[in-house]
Amino acid sequence: MAQINQSTTHCLNNSGERNTQAAITYPLSDKHDFEPRSIRKVFIICGEPSGDLLAGDLVSAIQKLQPQIEFSAVGGLRLAKTGASIFYNISELSVMGFFDVLKKLPRFLKLKKMVLEKIDTDKPDCLILVDFSGFNLRLAKAVNKRIPVIYYVSPQIWASREGRINCIKKFISTIFVLFKFEEKFYHKYQIKATFVGHPLIDLVHPSTDKPIFLNRLKIDPAKKIIALLPGSRKQEIKLILPIMLKAAQLINKIIPETQFIIAKTPNLDAQIYLAECKKFALDLKIIDNQAYDCLNIAQAGIVCSGTATLETAIIQKPFVIVYKTNLFNYLLYRPQIKVPYIGIVNIVAGKKIVPEFIQFDARPKIIAKSIIELLQNSLSAQKMIQDLKIVKDTLGEPGAAERAAKLILEFLQK
Repeated sequence: MAQINQSTTHCLNNSGERNTQAAITYPLSDKHDFEPRSIRKVFIICGEPSGDLLAGDLVSAIQKLQPQIEFSAVGGLRLAKTGASIFYNISELSVMGFFDVLKKLPRFLKLKKMVLEKIDTDKPDCLILVDFSGFNLRLAKAVNKRIPVIYYVSPQIWASREGRINCIKKFISTIFVLFKFEEKFYHKYQIKATFVGHPLIDLVHPSTDKPIFLNRLKIDPAKKIIALLPGSRKQEIKLILPIMLKAAQLINKIIPETQFIIAKTPNLDAQIYLAECKKFALDLKIIDNQAYDCLNIAQAGIVCSGTATLETAIIQKPFVIVYKTNLFNYLLYRPQIKVPYIGIVNIVAGKKIVPEFIQFDARPKIIAKSIIELLQNSLSAQKMIQDLKIVKDTLGEPGAAERAAKLILEFLQK
């Protein structure tokens, strides 16, 4: 029987109960003496946990430069911790696929109306959009240059639906991007874009020493540990976690007594995970809101495509990428994708350095085989770690959020 204790670590027993880049320069001004009364109020909009993480980091950086600025936000836990006034919580905004968008369309329309009304009432000095392109680009169009609109974390239009470049060109005042190739992409269309580096370089680090974390979870360091990161959306957990657990069973047959830890996202109920895990007789632990610590103690990972793949790369753990959506969504969206890989790590590397198991290839047998290869072949694991290091080096120096904050304030003062 699964148990949930106060430390939010959930356990199930065995019965089932990156080429290295040349020096990167950033277009910072030598002057950062910002006028205290120049900017009074800022709206910031994100829609998913990964965006909330980066938005919160950016707000904290701006607050250090201008503490008197008031922030109102569509956001989550991370933005709330900065003291931003959350007028709409993102917990129910995350979507996965066409039908999910249709189902939540009234909610999105209501939210857009709410944001526009608050802009008219509160008269913020600017609107900062963070990722969440499906909603944010429509919002920018509706705002229609009434106030400056800044985009932080580029929509992935370089991967699909490149036609949205026209919306960005017309309605976005300036954009700050996290990858160097994105800056070049926008410059090709004469769009003002600035590469600031990736804030995950500062954010991704374990919070607990490895021996302490192992001891706290009662994990045997002599046994192999595999981290499972099945995503941040409820639909992803239901579709992808069972595939990961079936692969875990196959791994356990070849490498007995392997231990598996599931990195749980804090915005989802533990019961969603437990409902899937109780079907499998595995040595499992579900760890809440400590994904970086989970990766730190693991020998390898099975990771859902998304921000988590970049986080795993920064920690430099060998891993494989897994993703699956329902068949209709796959058939609808796959033809729109113009890049050869789905994993951002491979896109940044310009080649497949991490195996990808997507949709029909997301089969437990071949996923397990790939992980076993990484565990048993030290040369394969070391080669991947070297490639991940190269990817990490292309993400820029620490301080991306601070650079973005200074540039945003400079832009607004002009």
